[in-house]
Amino acid sequence: MKADELKLVEGCRKGDANARKQLYTQYAEQMLAVCYRYTGDMDDAYDVLHDGFIKIYTRFSFRGESSLKSWMYKVMSTQAIDFMRQKHTNVITRMDEEELPDVPDMDEKTMVEEGRGIDEQTLMQMVAALPEGCRMVFNLFVFEGKSHKEIAELLHIKPETSKSQFRYAKLLLATRIKQFIEHERER
Repeated sequence: MKADELKLVEGCRKGDANARKQLYTQYAEQMLAVCYRYTGDMDDAYDVLHDGFIKIYTRFSFRGESSLKSWMYKVMSTQAIDFMRQKHTNVITRMDEEELPDVPDMDEKTMVEEGRGIDEQTLMQMVAALPEGCRMVFNLFVFEGKSHKEIAELLHIKPETSKSQFRYAKLLLATRIKQFIEHERER
């Protein structure tokens, strides 16, 4: 851990207002992006960010086992999941095959290649625009590295539901990426 970061951590542990302000200034924008990716709504993302920073300030439990940024990311993603669970008690429902969009399957390699030409902000907006259940599962699987079994336990769903939500999310993203690329080519 860098000396600056160590000083910041120690200040936050002691409740130093300047350290807390610096922590917020340094990380708020990045953490807002995490919150938005989960909630899909900027007002909700700000609520989660606010609540997450309150949790960080009142229970500063960082132990240095990871980077400060990684720890804050974990706090914010957990806060976002809790927020979404409280806001919508039944966030995820099982998707039937006939509900899936009618798009030709795009293998993951092609999707990744197509997606490389899109800036990160646009891709994150596409993820944030996914239906709630799909967005939650996609974020937990892709960004948090959780298995479908872990996601099922966390969200109180069946592993099969997690898998179908993830498949639906990939299909929607593939469709949106394809549409975006085609739109850009037409310009």
